[in-house]
Amino acid sequence: NIYTYDDMEVKHINKRASGQAFELILKPPSPVSEAPRTIASPKKKDLSLEDIQKKLEAAEERRRSQEAQVLKQLAEKREHEREVLQKAVEENNNFSKMAEEKLILKMEQIKENREANLAALVERLQEKERHAAEVRRNKELQVELSG
Repeated sequence: NIYTYDDMEVKHINKRASGQAFELILKPPSPVSEAPRTIASPKKKDLSLEDIQKKLEAAEERRRSQEAQVLKQLAEKREHEREVLQKAVEENNNFSKMAEEKLILKMEQIKENREANLAALVERLQEKERHAAEVRRNKELQVELSG
């Protein structure tokens, strides 16, 4: 069994247990195909000075447009960066204010607690002093009564 295609022949060999086997026979290149193929380049038409000028102006306009687009993108990127930075500064300021307010409240609470503790201590000392004065008075009365 030989099957012929463009530039090759396929010969079927006996079936194997693992599948089928084929032999490919390549034909020698034909003498017609040896001629170098030249691709005809499109003919250039004569361009007038006006056409060349228009093309140059169009290219310049494309360049300007592309440059403007790049500048616009850079400006948008800078604006976005500025907004992000501004937001970070605001958040930092808010955090600082909150921390300062918390610290002030905590310090006021500590001051109030300290003043309350001092007042309680003074009250206890005054109570001890009154008790000591009462004990002295009672002792003096006892000495007077016994003596």
